[in-house]
Amino acid sequence: MPYICLLLSGAALLVNGLATLGHFPRRDAAVFSLVVGGTQLALGVVHVSTAGNAPAALLTAAGMFLFGVTYLYSGLDQLLALGGRGLGWFCGMVAFCGLLLAAAWLGPDPLLAVLWLCWSVLWALLFAGMALGAARLGPFTGWALVLTSQASATVPAVLGLAGLWPRSAAAIWLAALLLAGLFMAARTLARRGPQVPRRASTGDTLPAK
Repeated sequence: MPYICLLLSGAALLVNGLATLGHFPRRDAAVFSLVVGGTQLALGVVHVSTAGNAPAALLTAAGMFLFGVTYLYSGLDQLLALGGRGLGWFCGMVAFCGLLLAAAWLGPDPLLAVLWLCWSVLWALLFAGMALGAARLGPFTGWALVLTSQASATVPAVLGLAGLWPRSAAAIWLAALLLAGLFMAARTLARRGPQVPRRASTGDTLPAK
């Protein structure tokens, strides 16, 4: 079930990143976020009820719930036009929790620790943009979500479902370098500006500055 949640997260991160870049209205992404968030929370409850109280199982469940609540909150924030600041501060808290989870997974599963560092950076960007009003980070955040969504979620999810989760030191270093490179590419693309014109829509609401 954790791998299924990770697969859904890859789709949700991609859709929200594209919406942030203006490829389609944010309300479209909000509805998808609600569906993904609700599904992840349901899978998290099932996971907790069947996996027991082992530390690894609880850490996995914590990650599932953090993602699920983030997507639910994000969807509701857009649909109800809440302004984004509360969501931003929540993302800041989750970014900090992500660092703690990365530290907790460093021994048992170093690759997962690397992935949590990546997700913490994404949550930190959302915190800076919505809670601190750093609107200039919007393009960088959008590109970071798009570029890292598949490398940090979709591909690892498929590998996990296939029973091929990487554990070698070489694979972990490769993943870390790849994700760092994707963040650098996102920064470069953000400086160049959007690749397609933003399309105005009555359903496209931006977080409060």
